[in-house]
Amino acid sequence: MSGIARGRLMEERKAWRKNHPHGFVAKPETSPDGNVNLMIWHCIVPGKPGTDWEGGFFPLTLNFSEDYPSKPPKCRFPAGFFHPNVYPSGTVCLSILNEDSGWRPAITVRQILVGIQDLLDQPNPADPAQTEGYHLFIQDLIEYRKRVWQQARQYPNKI
Repeated sequence: MSGIARGRLMEERKAWRKNHPHGFVAKPETSPDGNVNLMIWHCIVPGKPGTDWEGGFFPLTLNFSEDYPSKPPKCRFPAGFFHPNVYPSGTVCLSILNEDSGWRPAITVRQILVGIQDLLDQPNPADPAQTEGYHLFIQDLIEYRKRVWQQARQYPNKI
């Protein structure tokens, strides 16, 4: 393996294995023949305790390009994920993942995942990515919280 992106991802993997936040999972994709693809990571982001997201363990895929860490990974929940800052495709809309504004090459996988966990309970209404999640968050917080709670129940801990 060569390249800046792959070297950085190998270091990230080592650091993650030594120390990562409780309840989170982040590991590179492994093919049936045992080969590891460092460019695609399968992750689990737990809902924060004490929030409507608590109890959910949300699958997230990080797709890294050969330009990483100069460019951020694409982060995607399953299509149809309910959240004001998640596009219908599942792509996460978060400033630290935007190469034109908040992204810095020093940002780590750990920081990305913790940032996404924070975003779950603290949506940014100034940067909506889906109509339904945004409108409920702005106009009907009771219904919004009900939908969040239902979604959290769809993703129980399967570890």
